[in-house]
This record gives sequence, structure tokens and C-alpha cells, in this order.
Amino acid sequence: MLCAGQGSRFSGNGHKLLQQFGSTTLFEHCLSAMMDAELDLNIVVDGAVDLSSRLPTQVVRVHNPDWIDGMATSLKVGVACAKELGASSVVVGLGDQPGILGSSWRAVANSSGRPIAIATYHGKRRNPVRLDSTVWELLPTTGDVGARALVKLRPELVEEVDCLGDPRDIDTLEDLIRWNS
Repeated sequence: MLCAGQGSRFSGNGHKLLQQFGSTTLFEHCLSAMMDAELDLNIVVDGAVDLSSRLPTQVVRVHNPDWIDGMATSLKVGVACAKELGASSVVVGLGDQPGILGSSWRAVANSSGRPIAIATYHGKRRNPVRLDSTVWELLPTTGDVGARALVKLRPELVEEVDCLGDPRDIDTLEDLIRWNS
């Protein structure tokens, strides 16, 4: 599941996810990494920007009408979709982290030690994160927080998964320029 937010810190022309990134857009680059993991189901949650025209047919798009209320609402909408489609877990990432590799998505998805698996890069926790259905009811439903709040409250549920790649995200026009140079 790939989630897209408002991109409020980005000062470029248009939404940051639709900015040129190499030979494609930032969003399509991140989507490609998720698709490379060959997961059973691919869900994209959009809100501030309509991403439907950029999705392959095998991707399920879910619109979050409450995106302005924060990340928790996108997670809630995506998890509800996954539940409706019969998924037993979700792997969550963001549409503005171009250095996350398909191998990271796959490694986190295939971990099975604990109900929550978090990618780590040089010992630091970042995305993607796998959430087993047994913890979905524990996730926050409001505010600009995702699974991090649950991870903090219930560390015994968490498994770390060593991953390759670069977990930095693109928040500003300057970030995008640095990544594209």
C-alpha cells in the first residue's frame, strides 16, 4: 500500500508527487519499487492529488476524502480496503521516498516474526512497514500519525528488517533538485 499526502512543504509548481524524477514522476518511481516487490495486492491511497491516471490496471486506487485531517486517515482508508479485499497484512510506504527499493518492500512483506515489521537502514527505522491484521484495530484513526504511534506504545510487537536503499524522503523543492542531480 502506497500512501500520498498533501505535500505542504513543497514549493514547486504543482504537487510534488507529479514532479519529474529521472525519466518519470516521483510517484511513478516509488510505485515502480512497490510493484517490483511482486506483492499479492497493490493499493494506492490518494487524497490531495488524484493519481488514478498514473496507475496500472493491477493497482487498486482508494481515495481518502479526509486527507487534510492527516496521515492516520489515509492509513485507515487503505487498511479498510485491504480488509475488504481479504488481506491478512499490509505493507505501507510513502509516495515520496524514491530510494526505497523493491527488495525492501519484499523483505518487510516476507518477515513473519512479529505482527509489525519495520525496514531499517543502517539501524534506523523507516518505511516500509508491515502491519498484520491482528494490529489493525490498534492503529490511530485521527491525526497526522501512522503506525509510529503504535510502535512506540507496543515495542514487543515489532521486528526490524535490515534493508538496502536510501529512506530519505522528498519534502521540498530543494530535496527534489538534490535527488535529480
